[in-house]
Amino acid sequence: MTEKYNPQVIEQKWQQRWEADGLNRAKIDPSREKYYAMTMYPYPSGDLHMGHWYAMAPSDVRARWMRMKGYNVLFPMGFDSFGLPAENAAIKRGIHPKEWTYANIKRMRGQLRSMGAMFDWEREAITSDPSYYKWSQWFFLKLYDMGLAYKTMAPVDFCPTCNTTLAREQVWGEDRHCERCGTPVIKKDLNQWFFKITKYADELLDFSRLNWPERVRAMQKNWIGRSEGAEVVFKTEKGGHDIPIFTTRPDTLWGATFMVLAPEHPLVAELTTPEQKAAVETYVAQATRQTEIDRLATDKEKTGVFIGAYAINPVNNERIPIWIADYVLMTYGTGAIMAVPSGDERDFEFAQKYGLPIPVVVAPKDWDGQPFTEAYTEPGTLVNSGPFNGYATIGKYSLEDWTPELAAQYGLPADLTPETEGRRAVTRWLEQQGIGKFAVTYRLRDWLISRQRYWGCPIPMISCPSCGIVPVPYAELPVELPEDVQFMPTGESPLKFHEGFRHVKCPQCGSENAERETDTMDTFMCSSWYQYAYMDPHWKDGQPLSPDDIPFNPTEGDYWLPVDQYTGGIEHATMHLLYTRFFTKAMHDMGVVPFDEPMNALFNQGIILGEDREKMSKSRGNVVAPDDLVQAYGADTVRGYLMFGFRWDQGGPWDSKGILGVQRFLERVWELVTGDAGKRGDEEATEAQLRELRRKQHQAIRRVTQDIESFSFNTMVAGLMEYTNALAAIRGAAPGIVTHSAWGDAIRTLVLLLAPGFPHIAEEMWAKLGQPYSVHQQSWPTWDEELAKEDVVEIAVQVNGKVRDKIEVPVEIGEAEAKTQALATEGVQRHLEGKTPAKVIYVPGRLVNIVVK
Repeated sequence: MTEKYNPQVIEQKWQQRWEADGLNRAKIDPSREKYYAMTMYPYPSGDLHMGHWYAMAPSDVRARWMRMKGYNVLFPMGFDSFGLPAENAAIKRGIHPKEWTYANIKRMRGQLRSMGAMFDWEREAITSDPSYYKWSQWFFLKLYDMGLAYKTMAPVDFCPTCNTTLAREQVWGEDRHCERCGTPVIKKDLNQWFFKITKYADELLDFSRLNWPERVRAMQKNWIGRSEGAEVVFKTEKGGHDIPIFTTRPDTLWGATFMVLAPEHPLVAELTTPEQKAAVETYVAQATRQTEIDRLATDKEKTGVFIGAYAINPVNNERIPIWIADYVLMTYGTGAIMAVPSGDERDFEFAQKYGLPIPVVVAPKDWDGQPFTEAYTEPGTLVNSGPFNGYATIGKYSLEDWTPELAAQYGLPADLTPETEGRRAVTRWLEQQGIGKFAVTYRLRDWLISRQRYWGCPIPMISCPSCGIVPVPYAELPVELPEDVQFMPTGESPLKFHEGFRHVKCPQCGSENAERETDTMDTFMCSSWYQYAYMDPHWKDGQPLSPDDIPFNPTEGDYWLPVDQYTGGIEHATMHLLYTRFFTKAMHDMGVVPFDEPMNALFNQGIILGEDREKMSKSRGNVVAPDDLVQAYGADTVRGYLMFGFRWDQGGPWDSKGILGVQRFLERVWELVTGDAGKRGDEEATEAQLRELRRKQHQAIRRVTQDIESFSFNTMVAGLMEYTNALAAIRGAAPGIVTHSAWGDAIRTLVLLLAPGFPHIAEEMWAKLGQPYSVHQQSWPTWDEELAKEDVVEIAVQVNGKVRDKIEVPVEIGEAEAKTQALATEGVQRHLEGKTPAKVIYVPGRLVNIVVK
């Protein structure tokens, strides 16, 4: 009698064996090609949720498959363990963040092990370990030495509930709320530390060496927001002030009839006349209370106030009024715009409301000389533009994108050059006249890393009354977090009130009145370099550091780096995935690594929703706990359903019944493999049966291989199910075949194909087949295209394009024979009704279409 499949016993047994044998420990082997696979590490919240499983289990399949293909695979795991939830737990529950965090890590480590993933736990990196964050501090000092870290007063987004500043990327939604707690964000001026990520803006726009999803590239490109144009200086009428503006349309300068400053612009107070002061101050107060989203809303009525001053348009010396309006932001360009109402929808609406001139400067091909009734933003011919009248201007299009078709559409020349196209010609003229220059601006802002929290990496800087800001010497790293702190919801870091931490001797002059920086770093700092920490998480423990160090074991790094395949959620596109690219580019400039991109390839998985099609959350009561499912069905079944039930890049709603289908599949596999174990011999089987067996075997190898290669894990599992069903059908039709050596080969192939996705049951069945340990160290099977070919193929038979029958024919059938068989089918004869076909069309291997008039 076949032994019953018992996943709970099998899985625990093999997990213990793999751990004892060090099966998943990655070691340098110069004779083998390396493969460094990473999936995003979790925050130790205390429970591994279904989203973690969905991200990690298919990643593990790919890593296991690469190992069976002969690669030397590194697949590490760690914990992103600094962060606000630990501090909130300290305030709410009276539990120290360290105690809360490490208890959660212990629990989640056990949950991760139950998954059966091939994580190399000897390389576990925990970002809140001093052995880890001393290197985070080392990076800070190196960036400071390079001029890439600086401190300045700046308006920042502040969450009054979390009592901390937020990076731009952590402010979500049209209502600008905190991503963590949902509270509306306010503005606050604080002295903050920033990283100069903007220095790398152009490099970050180069994706040429990256196999990353187009969607992520587009999101990063849009976030960086590179715009080419011109910077033009407008002088104020009364002199004393130059107001630079950035415009992407210098060709429309002759149409600028007013200037608009952002309400926060530093010149507003200086230029406002006494008569306008009260109105301006009232408007500024109203505008600064609004969110940027509200201010930029296209359906919002445009408002503004004239400040009483005038500027001089440098291209025609015309006097234009200066206004303030909330649709101009201080955070983009220079905080001032030239308003060209005939060429910009917002400016047009504003000018109409306040009775400002709207001269036409870019005319469409069918313009009748009348005033515009709406702004025109497309290509056209320059008019009322001084020396550039008659020039073609193509607006948003580049010369590379300008085609004869577009030229015909807009009635403009097709053969434009930088000398004859308006926007480019005007820019050169501005430079020649000394009133402007070519310029590039970016939407990207420098990375704000200061956080008013305790549970984060301390910033290794000191403020001295004599020396100013002084870095902590490298040899004194790490600056460790004190544990005896008081947690109060004050909005300031508890470190600020810890006298022993705060007061320190200046390392430069020896002053006793120096103070440590009491803010800690954004946790994205820690995850920007964690792929390097996996080289050796305890690298240089107990040793003093120096600026000439390398932040990872160079022997390991030379072999494993960079990451070959990274997987994780697309929600990190403009945060973590951008920051880690910035870090690697800075490391390249430091001379630490010979490459400047961190991960060669990236795949973004989707999201598992609750059965109600909503995001899983405790408040909705739709959370599915992986631990309960593992206990009930086993890890292999849970892994299988997460692969089979969803397209990995899309995700979808959980189906509690779906997991039962995978459970039944594994039970069928178990019976098929172990029920025939031990039977050997060469009893006769028909040649046709053996040919069919080999065909199904090689078709399965081909399909599963190609599906794993393309991350199509749902169809991979479907292919395994079809192969299992095919083997069962062959055995049912010819029971004697199980004694043939070809059957044993087909069964071993099934187990090998199962191994990456279902590692425990595959290992157990491999052992029961008497094969050498471990199945995960065996070579991946290969297919023979000739053996995978079908002998016969089913083709459709159509009459006037509609399918009327189907026939099975030999693959190599000739055209004449295929037509003869098609014409003889019952379905065709019934629809011909004695008529003679006018034409018979044969598409080899697919269809015969009979045309009847």
